Amino acid sequence: MKLKNIFALAILLLAGSTLYAQVKISAEVRPRSEYSHGTKMPATDDTDGSLITSQRTRLNLDYQNEDFAIGIVMQDVRNWGAEKQLTTNGNETVYLHQAWAEWFINQTFSVKAGRQQLVYDDHRMLGSVGWAQQARSHDVAVFKYTGSLNVHFGLAYNNSTLNSNVYIGPDYYKRMQYLWLNREGDSYSASLLFMSVGRPYFKDAPVNTDQGVRCTRTAGTHIKTQLAGVKLAGNFYYQFGEDVAGNDVSAFNISVDATAALGETFNVGGGYELLSGTDQVGADKNNSFNPFFGTNHKFNGLMDYFYVGNHIDNVGLHDIYAKANFKPGKVKFNAALHFFSAHGEVASGNQGLGTEVDLFCGYSHKGKVQLDFGYSHMFAGDGLYDIKYPAQTVEEKGNHWAWVMLTFKPTLYESKKD
Repeated sequence: MKLKNIFALAILLLAGSTLYAQVKISAEVRPRSEYSHGTKMPATDDTDGSLITSQRTRLNLDYQNEDFAIGIVMQDVRNWGAEKQLTTNGNETVYLHQAWAEWFINQTFSVKAGRQQLVYDDHRMLGSVGWAQQARSHDVAVFKYTGSLNVHFGLAYNNSTLNSNVYIGPDYYKRMQYLWLNREGDSYSASLLFMSVGRPYFKDAPVNTDQGVRCTRTAGTHIKTQLAGVKLAGNFYYQFGEDVAGNDVSAFNISVDATAALGETFNVGGGYELLSGTDQVGADKNNSFNPFFGTNHKFNGLMDYFYVGNHIDNVGLHDIYAKANFKPGKVKFNAALHFFSAHGEVASGNQGLGTEVDLFCGYSHKGKVQLDFGYSHMFAGDGLYDIKYPAQTVEEKGNHWAWVMLTFKPTLYESKKD
């Protein structure tokens, strides 16, 4: 039987079994082309401009009745040209991005277990990382209480084999727990987050049979409200415990963001974020804040110089920014200006890290096709070269990035509601 016939038969079977259930099958195809000359790392004489196209393809299945829900997301992520044209199934390019089930024990309690995205508040500590084509998902069980106070308790524990407590897998942690408390009012939302991330290390290296766990703990709050027509949001997080190298951790994150509407289609705003850092000379503990599983591309500039697979356990960051967005109809325009400097002392004394300009434009066609493109430029400071290229003498070059992305997200099938 051909694949299209199997797919059609599956839809017919689902349609006949959904008298008391909701079924939705959807897809996503998202190719993105990027031209880069100095993204994540400032450009030098040896940096050539590059053009690359990546693509994310998803097939989503959502099922829900009064007792439980199931979500499955099949995903393929690739760079154009990275795979031979005559490929086979042995390449294993398609994988499960999400596969979870949620049991609704009653109207207030549920448990959701399996591979799933963890998204809370403004994505600062736990986010989907949606800009990255692969995105992020966790193998975790989440216990939920829904009421005037919303409570989520998440528990993840990774292991490699039975009869062994040694984890040598690819993930960032061996164990992770978090507790999220949230209360929402008419004009505010306030959350508390407590999270422990335990990363494995070997006590008897190089034998590697006795494994321990070192835990970094985060406690903090996210608050958003509205005052005199201005939307306000802020974070405060404190980290303690020890890092994976065994150093004591004492770090913090503070942010405040304000957005005001100037008419129905134009908004302006600004804010400040501080992620504490460790002095490059003379530090006796780790003072560098780690945003762990946040959607870090959303913060601190779109060129990803900070906390997108980099800048961890470094000098931290001051980020003062201004922003504006304009949305006349189906088109939207965004602009942001960031002023970066180091929080911890840079050995050279150069604390200035640079100024970044981010421009973005998007167009939605009938709500079914999204066309987005943007341009960013980093005017790098001497301090950025000092921390990215330590003990090297490099000549500054222009740092810029341009991209264009198409997103198709059709609904292939959806059962009718009763």
